[in-house]
Amino acid sequence: MSLFTGTTTYYRQFRPGIPDDVAALLDQAAPARPDGGRRLLDVGTGTGLVAEALLERFDDIIAIDNDTEMLAAAESALRPKLPAGSHLSLVETTAEDFTPPSGWQAELVTICRAFHWLDQPTVLNLLDQQVAPDGVVAIFGDNSFWAAGSDWKEAVRDVVKSFLGEQRRAGSGTFQHHNRPYSEIMEESPFNEVEEVRVPVERTWNAESILGYLYSTSFAAPHLFGDRLKDFEAAVKKRLADFSDDDIFPEENEFLIRLGRRGRDAGL
Repeated sequence: MSLFTGTTTYYRQFRPGIPDDVAALLDQAAPARPDGGRRLLDVGTGTGLVAEALLERFDDIIAIDNDTEMLAAAESALRPKLPAGSHLSLVETTAEDFTPPSGWQAELVTICRAFHWLDQPTVLNLLDQQVAPDGVVAIFGDNSFWAAGSDWKEAVRDVVKSFLGEQRRAGSGTFQHHNRPYSEIMEESPFNEVEEVRVPVERTWNAESILGYLYSTSFAAPHLFGDRLKDFEAAVKKRLADFSDDDIFPEENEFLIRLGRRGRDAGL
């Protein structure tokens, strides 16, 4: 069973997309080819949120994921929006097993909200053959609800814990936290020249979208609650009522973007 079994519909509808400011930053970071085109490799594409944000900025996109349902959702969302003359391939594979077409190299690789699931050193080393000489690897994401950061999110997390236990779930197991900053890991890879950029983002939620977001995650997927799902929904709504009279919950978040390029000493 996938870590995200049963989450696809919620993921597409309730996971926040990629802000224009983040898409513009990624666009500016990636070099152009002499022919004016550019290639994008989106690793762990899920339902295609990153590829969607960059669809107008790259004319040759390969988006990979190992979840069949996620890729089907990405296909349905992206294919109708694909600009004329552009090419999009959705490939069911892990990052560790992916092999691009012969001679294909990306100007930009994006790994959004997914790096923690990967064999990180292995994937970064494999990308050395899959990225153009002056290409960029972008590892980025915003803070999940589990990280809390506000009173109402802490309250929601407490409700999740009361139903599923103190440790953060990851499907049938528990999530293993990485104790090293991603930039340090990148600095030990071929992409060892690392730039960090932070892009603030403000959002507004309501009880429905908060529950939808939770059901899009591996730590609060609907199947984890079994026959207590309705009880969980009621408990979340009751707790949220302590923080708003009008079902509006503001959030201040940020995207931390790590841009990795090959440095002079890469691979040494």
